[in-house]
Formats: sequence, C-alpha cells, structure tokens
Amino acid sequence: MEAPLHKVADRKTFPRSSPDDERVNLIGLSRGELDAVITGFGLPSFRARQIWHWVYHRGATSFEEMTTLAKPVRTQMAEICALIRPSVVNEQLSEDLTRKWLLRVPGGGDVETVYIPEDDRGALCISSQVGCALTCTFCHTGTMPLVRNLSAADIVGQMLVARDTFGEWPSPQGGRLLSNIVMMGMGEPLLNYDNVAKALTIIMDNEGISVSKRRITLSTAGYVPNMARCGDELGVNLAVSLHAVNDELRDEIVPLNRKFPINELLTACRAYPGANNARRITFEYVMLKGINDSAADAKELVRLIKGIPAKINLIPFNAWPGVAYECSDDATIARFSDIVNRAGYSAPVRVPRGRDILAACGQLKSASERKQPV
Repeated sequence: MEAPLHKVADRKTFPRSSPDDERVNLIGLSRGELDAVITGFGLPSFRARQIWHWVYHRGATSFEEMTTLAKPVRTQMAEICALIRPSVVNEQLSEDLTRKWLLRVPGGGDVETVYIPEDDRGALCISSQVGCALTCTFCHTGTMPLVRNLSAADIVGQMLVARDTFGEWPSPQGGRLLSNIVMMGMGEPLLNYDNVAKALTIIMDNEGISVSKRRITLSTAGYVPNMARCGDELGVNLAVSLHAVNDELRDEIVPLNRKFPINELLTACRAYPGANNARRITFEYVMLKGINDSAADAKELVRLIKGIPAKINLIPFNAWPGVAYECSDDATIARFSDIVNRAGYSAPVRVPRGRDILAACGQLKSASERKQPV
C-alpha cells in the first residue's frame, strides 16, 4: 500500500484551481509538470502516467473515477489537486448544426468555442485569448480589448468540454466527430505561443486525446516572429489571414501589417518549415464589397504568392452588429475565385456556418471586457 500523500514544497509554482482554491489544477500541465506534481506528493512516477491516461484518454472528471489508484490515494488527491474544466455559460445550436459554447475558463474570463460539423467529422474552433489586441476592422472579436492570454488549461479545457458534449470518451481511434482542430477562435495564437504550444502538445499526445498534427491548423494574422518556431516545434498546418494585396489597405484592415508588412509576411510563409505541395499554407481572404474584391486584386494575389505551396480560402464576409462592411456579391466572389483557380491555385469559397448564432468566421465575441494584465 502506498504511503499517505505529503504536500510538495513547491506546490505553489503550479496553477491553482482558482484564486479561492489552493488545489493544483492538473488540467493543462505538461507530462513533465504532472510527473513533478505527482512524485512531489510522494507517489511513484507511473501514477502520473495513469492519471494522464484517465484525464486525456478516458475523460475522467474526478479522481474517484481513477480505479487504478487506491481509494485512500484518490481521496487524498481530491483534497490536494483538481481537474477543472471550463464551465458552460451558454450553448447555442445553429440551424446548420454548428454549435457554439460560451465558456467561463478556469483562469478567469469568458471565451467562445465553436464546433463546425461535416457529414461524418468536424472541426473544433478554439480560442487562444480573452479578447484580442489586433483590432482587425472586419472582425467582431477585434472590437474587444485584450483581457488576457489563455493558459494551457483554458485552451485544452475547450477540447475537453467539446468531447464531453459529444461523448467521445475514451478517445476513439477513428470515426471522430471532433476530428480536426482550428486555432481560429478569439485572439491571435502566435501572441500567446507558449501556452498554445503547450496545449496543442497535450492534445497531440498519442496516449491521450491523440489528434494528429496534420489535423490541426493554426491561424495567424501575421505575427512573423513566431511563425518559424510554430513550424519547427509543432509542425501543424498554417493558415494566414491575408485579406489584402497591398500594404496600404492591409495596414487599415489588419493593423498588425504595420509591424510586419506583406513582403515580410510572405517571406516567412516561404520559409515555413514543412510547407510543400502536400501540406500547403492556407491564405484566408475575407471578401469585402468594393474593398478588396476586384479582378485586379485577384491577379495581384496570384502574383504575390507565386512559388508558395498554397491554397486560398475565400471567406464571404459575415456581418455583425454595427459593422460598416458588406459582403461581396456571389458573382464577384465567383469571378475572383475563377481568376485564382486559372492561375493554378485552389480557391474554394467557404460556406458560411453558424451565422444565425454569430458563430461564423469573424463573429466571435464574449462579454469579458474588463482589462487585465496579459
């Protein structure tokens, strides 16, 4: 029988469950951190591996479920540690079966997470920040202040809530509804790179949630300093929110361009580790009526991305309350797509999903407005 647990001396270095809860939240800890916590409590290292399996493969929400641990250990673990997921504040289901959760995350604040279904699979759109600092003018999230970066627990927790909703525990090997992840929710992932990388590493771990890096796409508005690092360390697919073909317009609608202009951004895309014809970079291009949707814009886009293994997702603009932009009409979008396609690039038009519940691209916004340190 294992001896009674003792409290590890450096316990406060690990995330607490909440400001009012001294327990260590095990969700979001790396394998090494989890091992340090568990062995610090006087348990052997293999117990950490068992707990990892229970949490990320079987979806355990309490220590009582972990029957490979002795009952006294489970009782003591519950006193010292916690398994805190985000709480569901609101859940909406679109007429097209897109699902949106408003989640209150353990670190504080609310974020929105969206599930976009296909016939036999689907993508979970995960947020990386409460609010956003980039203020892209066509994006609803950009009207929020940046409240804070999400922790790894906050990010992984969004996946756990979705798995709970669809009953995908234990982690299935095939036929998943939650088959893909897109880091395209609230916030700029590369401005919160360390926490995003930690969370995705947990999600990719093949002894837990086990989502392949080939099924994960990270979307950036063009924070160039962390692009190569993302490719080297994570190897996930890259999507770049381009939306304009000249610096004058992109400075206006994607203000990050003032720091990292188009040529610098495209140089980083050409150098992105692992980019090839089998793993193309996706350029996202929102179609704004009379702003960026001319035939000349389409031809310049083709010229700019020449030599980059790429596809272009054309996104019909999704309106939100108070916005001044309008969506390009169908004929204009079709003409733009045809020009890009004839140049040898795939240019599908994204079918808007979840518009009726403000869950479509560019429509996410929570009520977390209070400014806090990042």
